[in-house]
Amino acid sequence: MVNEDFVAAGGHFAVVLDGATPEPDVDNGCGHSVRWLVKTLGSHLVAGLIEHEDAPLPDVLHTAISTVIAAHADECDLDNPRSPSATVAVLRERGDYVDHLVLGDSAVVIQFSDGTVHVVMDNRIHGFPDRSWADLRHLRNVDGGFWVAGNSPAAAGNALTGTCLAKDVIQACLMTDGAYRLVERYDWSWQELLDCLGSDGAEALIAKTRTAESGTRAGTFSGKHHDDASVALCVLTGTSTPN
Repeated sequence: MVNEDFVAAGGHFAVVLDGATPEPDVDNGCGHSVRWLVKTLGSHLVAGLIEHEDAPLPDVLHTAISTVIAAHADECDLDNPRSPSATVAVLRERGDYVDHLVLGDSAVVIQFSDGTVHVVMDNRIHGFPDRSWADLRHLRNVDGGFWVAGNSPAAAGNALTGTCLAKDVIQACLMTDGAYRLVERYDWSWQELLDCLGSDGAEALIAKTRTAESGTRAGTFSGKHHDDASVALCVLTGTSTPN
C-alpha cells in the first residue's frame, strides 16, 4: 500500500500532510495521484517556510497551493470537486514565538510548561457525519463546508492558526488522523499519547495503534480500519523534555 502522508522538518519548522483517500470509482479530473499532490505540495510548502521565515503561515500555504495548481492546471480539470486534496499541519519556531497552522483533520498538539496540553484540530468535515460522498464533494472548499489543500488557494485563509510564546512550550507534535486514533477511538488521553511519544518514540506509538486496530472488528468504527499514520515530535530549542 502506498503511504499518502508527507513529513518534513527543518531547523525551525515541521510539516505533516495527509492525502485524502480518493472517492471510489469516479473520475477526479486529474492525471496525478494523491501521492504526487502531497509530495509536490509538501515540497513547495517547505521551500516557502525556508525562504520566508517570518511570513504568515496562511500566506506561505497559499503560495504553495497556487504553485501546485499552476503545475498541472493546463492538463488537469481542477474545477472537478473530486480532484486530489490533502490536510496540512505546520509548526514553526519564529524567534520568541511558536506559530501553528492546521487545515483539515490532522492535529497539532502543544504541551506547555505549566502542564497543560492544547490540541488544535480542524474538525469541520466531521460536521457532516451522515453525508454521502456525493454530498461531501460539493461541501469541499466552500463557505459553510470544510476546507482542504488542493484546488483552491483560498483554503489557506480558512486554516486554523495561532501563536504562543516559545518560552512557554515544552514540546509539540504534528499528527495525521491515523496517528491519533488511540485518543479518538481507544480512550487514551492526549497526555498519555505525548508520554508514549516522548519515552518510546513515534514507531512505538504507531505500533500500539496497529495493535489496537488489529484487535478491533472491522466496521466497529466509521472510516477505514487502518489508515496511514505519521507523527513529527518537536522539542523546542532551549526547553527541556518532561520527566
